[in-house]
Amino acid sequence: MNRKASDKRARHNDQPIAPLAYDVVVVGGGASGLCAALAAAREGARTAVVEHDVECGLPILATGNGRCNLSNADLSAEHYRHPAYVRAVFGSSPEADIEKLFSSAGLLTVDQNGWIFPRSKRAESVRSVLLRACADTGVKTICCANVESIEPHRTWHLRVSAPRQTVRRRNGENDRKLRRRAQEAPRHELELRAPAIVIATGGKAGVWAEMLDLPLEPESPVLCPIACASPLLNTLDGTRVDCEATLIRKGRAIWRETGEAQFRSFGLSGIMAFNLSRRVTAGDTIRLNFTPEITEEALAELLAKQFGPNGEHGTTWLDGVLPPALGKALIEYARSRAAQNTGLARDVAHLCTHCDLTATGLADAERAQVTRGGLSLTSFDPATLKAKGRPGLYAAGEVLDQDGDCGGYNLAWAWLTGLRAGASAARAAAALRSPAANTSYR
Repeated sequence: MNRKASDKRARHNDQPIAPLAYDVVVVGGGASGLCAALAAAREGARTAVVEHDVECGLPILATGNGRCNLSNADLSAEHYRHPAYVRAVFGSSPEADIEKLFSSAGLLTVDQNGWIFPRSKRAESVRSVLLRACADTGVKTICCANVESIEPHRTWHLRVSAPRQTVRRRNGENDRKLRRRAQEAPRHELELRAPAIVIATGGKAGVWAEMLDLPLEPESPVLCPIACASPLLNTLDGTRVDCEATLIRKGRAIWRETGEAQFRSFGLSGIMAFNLSRRVTAGDTIRLNFTPEITEEALAELLAKQFGPNGEHGTTWLDGVLPPALGKALIEYARSRAAQNTGLARDVAHLCTHCDLTATGLADAERAQVTRGGLSLTSFDPATLKAKGRPGLYAAGEVLDQDGDCGGYNLAWAWLTGLRAGASAARAAAALRSPAANTSYR
C-alpha cells in the first residue's frame, strides 16, 4: 500500500498519523508569529505555523483602524513598559530593520507625522505580503488548530487537534461563518516534532506559563478608554478636542500627553486617553488644558476684553476658541460653581486650562488593544528571546510582558521580536536537531 493510501486509511480509522517533523514550529500566526516563521524559513529552517484561528494574520486587519500603523519613525525605548529590555532586543537600528523586512516582502511604506503606514493605507496589504513571503519560503500553515500539549523530549513534541481537511473560505464567506464551519468539521490529532519552537500567540499567556512551567506577570488590559468622574461628562458625549493632558497622582505630575481627547459619557477615549491608560490608576487626576498655547491669565484678559468679565454674550463667547458644545459646558459649569467674585471670564479661563477629571478605572476593557503582563522577561535572553535553561524554546510578541504606547510601538515590538526569535530558533535548530528531524514531513 502506498503512503497516500496508508495516510488516508489512518485518517479514516482515526488512527494516529505519523509525526510531522520540522526544524522550527511557531505557535501563533499573528504579526509576531508570521515574522518568526519568515525569519526561520529564510535561515533555511523547515518551518510550520500552528494557528488556532481559521487563517493566519487576521488580527493584523484590525490594526490602525484598518490602516495598520506599522511602526514609528522613532522607536524610542521610553515608549515601552520595560525600556532597558527593549533596547537590548531592538539594537541600534530597529526602524531600519522594520523597513528592510517589509521592503523585502514588497511593501512600500509612508511616514505620516512620524507614524509609519503601508503606502496603500490598508492593513490587508500588510497581511497579504507577509502571507505571500511565508508561502514563498515554504512555511507550512496549520490553521483551526488547538495545541493540546507541548513536551520536551530529544525534540519538542506538540500534540495538536486540527480539522482532517483544510477548511477554506468560500466566496463571500465572512469570518464568523468560516469559524462555525471549522468548529463543526471532523478533527484528528497531529503530532509535530521540532528541535525549536516559538510561542507567539499574543495575549492570554497564562496557558503557556502553566503548560511550559514559566513565570507569569499578571495580565491586564491597556490601551483602552478611561472611566472618569466629572459633572461635565453628561453633556459632552462624542465631543472631540485637541488638548494637553497631565496625569497627577498625590499632587505630583507623573506624565504629560498631547493629542485629541474624545469625551464619552463614562470618561475619556481616543489615542491620548489610550496612552494614559497605560499609566493611570483609580484616584488619579487627569488635568486637561484646552488652550496650552495661551496662559490662563492671557485667556482671561482676552475673554474679559471681548465679552465682558461676566459673559454678557451668554454661552457662545467661547465659540471662537473651543468646540461650541465644550465651550457651552464650561461656561455653564463655571456659573454653577459661583466662584468667589473673580468674574466669569477668569473662572472659565481657569477651567479651560485646569479641567480636572478624576479617574475611576479603565472602561471598555474587553476591547483593549493590548494586554499588559505575560511571560516574565526575566526568563528570556533578550539577545535571542530563548527561554533560559530551556533548549529550543523561544517567545515573541505580546505573549511576553511588554507593552507600548499607541503610534506603532506595539506592532514594532511584534515584528522585531518575531524576527529575532525566529532567526535564533532556526540557528539553534541546526545544533539541536535530532535524527527524528531528518524524517520526511508535510
